[in-house]
Amino acid sequence: MIQEYLPLYQEAAKLTVKLGVMGIILSLLVGLICSAIQYFKLPILKRIVSVYTEISRNTPLLVQLFFIYYGLPKIGIQTDAEACGIAGLAFLGGSYMAEAFRSGLEAIDVIQMESSLSLGMSRFQAMRYVVLPQAISISVPAIVANVIFLLKETSVFSAISLMDLMFTAKDLIGLYYKTTESLFLLVVFYLIILLPISILGSLLERRLRYAGFGA
Repeated sequence: MIQEYLPLYQEAAKLTVKLGVMGIILSLLVGLICSAIQYFKLPILKRIVSVYTEISRNTPLLVQLFFIYYGLPKIGIQTDAEACGIAGLAFLGGSYMAEAFRSGLEAIDVIQMESSLSLGMSRFQAMRYVVLPQAISISVPAIVANVIFLLKETSVFSAISLMDLMFTAKDLIGLYYKTTESLFLLVVFYLIILLPISILGSLLERRLRYAGFGA
């Protein structure tokens, strides 16, 4: 059974990684923008970011997916399942990435920004060349943990009929009652996806620490 249905899991793994990577990239962008807004304390935008963070972090991804997939068409916004999955992952991940970046930014002494401005840099240049590289290096452990968390959260995509790893496993269990074999393949493929990320994240964190950044 494992040999026969291995290709199904391979295709499901490709879809899981594809949606996960796209959602994570968007969540990094959202998180970076939100953390910059909080760092510079932009009055109205800071409140909007705070509300977004609270809503995103305190509601399950499954509920968010249902809202996007079933709720938005009711007001005329049509979307397909893949776009819904990516948007849901970006919405959830953006808040977690924002907190990771924010913790890194707050760890950088304010005098570094002030010194950069006194040398004639603009705020954007100071952020790009001085503050952000150090903040990201400090935030690496949290970012890697969030990446792994978001890839695991793709398991709920089966609720909106996406043929991901979880959907494939549930489908085979329902059709052939091969629970042990189906779940074994599910665990193996998640390990294949997530274990290298965990190892690379640890190596990157150690390298940055030895280079003089981080804790």
